[in-house]
Amino acid sequence: MFTLPRMTMTTSMASTYPFEPSPQWTTINPRPFLPFRTHGGDLEAPPLPSPPRNQLFNDNYVVTTHLVPAPCPRLTPDIPLPVVPKFSTNSTERKQGIQQLATEIGKRQESFVQGGLGGEKSEKPLWNCVNRYVKRVKDGKKGLTLFFAHANGFPKEIWETTLRYLLSSSTASLIDEVWSWEAVQHGDAALVNESNLSGIFDWRDNARDIAHFLLHYLPEDASSESFPDHLHLLPENISESRKTNGFSSRSLVAVGHSFGGCSSIMAAVNFPALFSSMILIDPVIVQYLGYSSGFQVSKCAAALTRRERWLSREEALRLFKASPFFGAWHPDTLELYVTYGLCKDSQGGVRLKMSGVHEALVFADRIGSNEAWELLGRLDERIELRWIVPGKAEDKGVMGKEATKVRVWRRPANSSNVVIRSAGHLIPQESPEELAQEISAFLERKYELRSRAYL
Repeated sequence: MFTLPRMTMTTSMASTYPFEPSPQWTTINPRPFLPFRTHGGDLEAPPLPSPPRNQLFNDNYVVTTHLVPAPCPRLTPDIPLPVVPKFSTNSTERKQGIQQLATEIGKRQESFVQGGLGGEKSEKPLWNCVNRYVKRVKDGKKGLTLFFAHANGFPKEIWETTLRYLLSSSTASLIDEVWSWEAVQHGDAALVNESNLSGIFDWRDNARDIAHFLLHYLPEDASSESFPDHLHLLPENISESRKTNGFSSRSLVAVGHSFGGCSSIMAAVNFPALFSSMILIDPVIVQYLGYSSGFQVSKCAAALTRRERWLSREEALRLFKASPFFGAWHPDTLELYVTYGLCKDSQGGVRLKMSGVHEALVFADRIGSNEAWELLGRLDERIELRWIVPGKAEDKGVMGKEATKVRVWRRPANSSNVVIRSAGHLIPQESPEELAQEISAFLERKYELRSRAYL
């Protein structure tokens, strides 16, 4: 059993939730962050699946889209995707079929964690897709690089309403460049990887992919020059230096929501030199309290029943607006989801880029969030943490208010938190303006006084 000693925490930012010590816990012996290989130069580069963006984002920033190869091998074997039962007009029959499949996915995930699944780790090539938002004209000062990692089920563009508020504010003077990440089965990356994705997923692979990008592909300087659609592999000496010394010409701030926040933490625990600070938006970081598959199975079932096709984007938007789930979103963010989360299908309509099956496979991994909870206590205290958590009456964070109050102090040194009371778990979707204001407040407090000479 472990317990964290009481510590004195001092940061320059106030916290909504006062300090709460971590309860005693039994270690789950987090699995090691296994090394990865970069693909060789003979990897065939696929085209971008959507028309590449190379356009003004606002008066001061340009947005472009790029692909980077994910590392190999994957942590999971290459197994077939689960087959969703054919649609049945008998609602009871369909519900039973979906529930059975969700349970089978959960059992297969548990078998994998226990080492019972077998099979060689997949070597199939996969790609991550990223958007880059870069300042058109540099003022000669060294500014910040922001790295945004999305929640399960959303494309990289889901951040753009938040970014429009953030990059049109005074805080933009501190920001040279923003990178918006897309995991292998999300958005445009899902379209590129469609034929090579496995029927099982491990959250640590998204963390490994993030670290791989930051170590081997993020360009040295946040210059205003254009980059190719497929980013170039950096020389090995630069990548090796970054592991211990960090970036020579960047200060990186990670912003991670839900699944993306959990993945970012796992990357930072293993490569702390890469990160200056982290803004964690209700990350799925959950203490292990004994195994129960109920939560994962219910989330998998919900993903498997999600509607995937519409006659047009106009129909999809109209129906989304009428639903309680999407109706709570900021209208601009909902339009982004319809524009960038959907693509044309073979029948002349539109469909989700990320299928419900892949969303369910991400939900099925329960152990990643438990490992991140334990590992968070080991995160380098140099990396300042700012937690942004929900405060709606019916939604006060992953696993509820009490769990949230403990989670935000899991790594108490150099940490603070704030509650956004207008939003539930989907803060970027529901309250992007308030989120941008909180990000601005953190960046200005931490970096503004240093901006002229020390960034």
